[in-house]
Amino acid sequence: MNFLFARRYFTSKKSTNAITLIAWISITAIIVGTAALIIVLSVFNGFEDLVKGLYADFYADIRVTPQTGKTLTLPSNQLEQLENIPGIAHYSLTAEEKALLVNGDNQSIVFVKGVDSNYTHINNIQSHMVRGSFTLGNAQKPQLIVGAGIENALGLDVEHSLYSLTLYMPNTHAGDMLSSEGLYAYNIVPAGTFMIQEDFDNKYVFTNLAFVKYMLNMLHNEYSAIEIKLSENVNSQAVQSKIQNLLGNTFIVQTRYQQNESLYTVMEVEKWVIYGILSIILIIAAFNMIGALTMLVLEKQKDIAVLKALGASDGLIQKIFLTEGFLLAIVGGGAGIILAILICFIQIKFHLIGLGGGTFIINYYPVKLVPADFVLVMITVLTIVLLAAWFPAYKAGKQKLSLKS
Repeated sequence: MNFLFARRYFTSKKSTNAITLIAWISITAIIVGTAALIIVLSVFNGFEDLVKGLYADFYADIRVTPQTGKTLTLPSNQLEQLENIPGIAHYSLTAEEKALLVNGDNQSIVFVKGVDSNYTHINNIQSHMVRGSFTLGNAQKPQLIVGAGIENALGLDVEHSLYSLTLYMPNTHAGDMLSSEGLYAYNIVPAGTFMIQEDFDNKYVFTNLAFVKYMLNMLHNEYSAIEIKLSENVNSQAVQSKIQNLLGNTFIVQTRYQQNESLYTVMEVEKWVIYGILSIILIIAAFNMIGALTMLVLEKQKDIAVLKALGASDGLIQKIFLTEGFLLAIVGGGAGIILAILICFIQIKFHLIGLGGGTFIINYYPVKLVPADFVLVMITVLTIVLLAAWFPAYKAGKQKLSLKS
């Protein structure tokens, strides 16, 4: 019954145009707020997917590093046990150290990462080569893969390089790092350039594992880290636990999320902050709705008096006006969702709204629609609107009216 009355009040012509105007203003605000929430959350989802994809192309599914110090030592039998753990598809042994890379008068501090032949199975870095090829050479004739930012800083052209670069790495056996014996120098030829993301492009260079181990005086079973690729549809935490049990507490075993926990946390916090800010639009719309419902209550005083004379309880009167608020939320929220889906579909299909600057990996705003966002936004709309409708509905139920008046 309360729905029938609410629908009648919603669709009927009001005696005062101001009531209708305020009602449609509040509905419009709900539409805009709902659409804005879904669109912004969808854009955040798109960027989150893009960033995670870029980091997934660089970071391994699981990474093993030493608990203390810079290197870890693993006997061959332990590596065999590691390889036999269910869920591990590939593993790669790496050695990493900070170094100075010099090209004539230009120089740059870099992180040299020596990798073995399995490394290209661990991540997707080969797909991000923009010049040259992913050729690492050997211990005697090493070749270098540089990030695009480092290439620019050194003034390199890897495809037409006439001179080799000079790589300075620390002599781990030197007693005084500031002495002439504190650094090893080696001429190395650039072979290619990768471009993934600035954090990597401005920091990393790659070469073969044997060369880096030679430069760092590392033992044959000594490494900086083990990077692991998991099989499809494997629980990474379960495999992580098995690896930790095998290697012991002297090793740190991290999933991709744990390797970049601060990044993922910041992205989530940013998303929820934006969600909170845009929800204010809906709260403002709720104030308009309070005004519209309050004026409707004043207009329908005679109807309320008749209903009470016929035996309607205060609760029924309250439910009628709460349902009126519910209808406003459904109409506004539903229209907002349809509008958001339309805008997002156009952006996904035609990339109409572009990113400024032209320096990012894509030139348009990425969008990803997630069903959970629609549920969250609709719950938010209903909660705010019903809370706003409660006060006018409560006042309507408690009014003492007489048909004589």
